[in-house]
Amino acid sequence: MASSHVNALQTKHAGLEAKLREEMARPAPDAAMIQQLKKHKLRLKEEIARA
Repeated sequence: MASSHVNALQTKHAGLEAKLREEMARPAPDAAMIQQLKKHKLRLKEEIARA
C-alpha cells in the first residue's frame, strides 16, 4: 500500500515538473506561478522521501 502512495506522489511530482517546464518555456513566464509550482514540487519530494 505504501508503494502505491509513493507512486501516486511521484506521478504528481512528474506532472508538476511538466507544468513547470511548460511555464518556463512561455515567452513571458509567470514568476508567481513558477514559484508556486516549485514549492508544491518540493513538498511532494519531501513527502516521497519520508515514505
